[in-house]
Amino acid sequence: MRAEPPGPQHEWLDGAAGPVVRPYTLTGGRVRPAVDGFDLVAFVLAHGDPAGQPGLQPEHRRLVELARRPVTVADLAADLDLAVGVVRVLLGDLLARGLASVHEPPVAALPDNDILKAVVSGLRAL
Repeated sequence: MRAEPPGPQHEWLDGAAGPVVRPYTLTGGRVRPAVDGFDLVAFVLAHGDPAGQPGLQPEHRRLVELARRPVTVADLAADLDLAVGVVRVLLGDLLARGLASVHEPPVAALPDNDILKAVVSGLRAL
């Protein structure tokens, strides 16, 4: 017979559940970054040393470490195994402290409406 670990047990938690409250605690309950939001494909580049910065969590330091070379917000979330919203809030903290910068990809100009209509007409003619 397997001994149960001490402490309160919940029927909706098991060994595979993992940390349930952790993302909320990582952001201090914040759901929006300190600066404007970032696109998933925006590139993050870290600069500076987080060692002398008070109030940073290990996840902040790990973000800086991972972003020493340009990396997308989505890749950072995957590498840290955190929700994108949590990563955005943590990145906002780093941006506010000057430890990282975000570079949005250039937005390509959309084609003229007349060109799009010609393409649709051509496809319909096939």
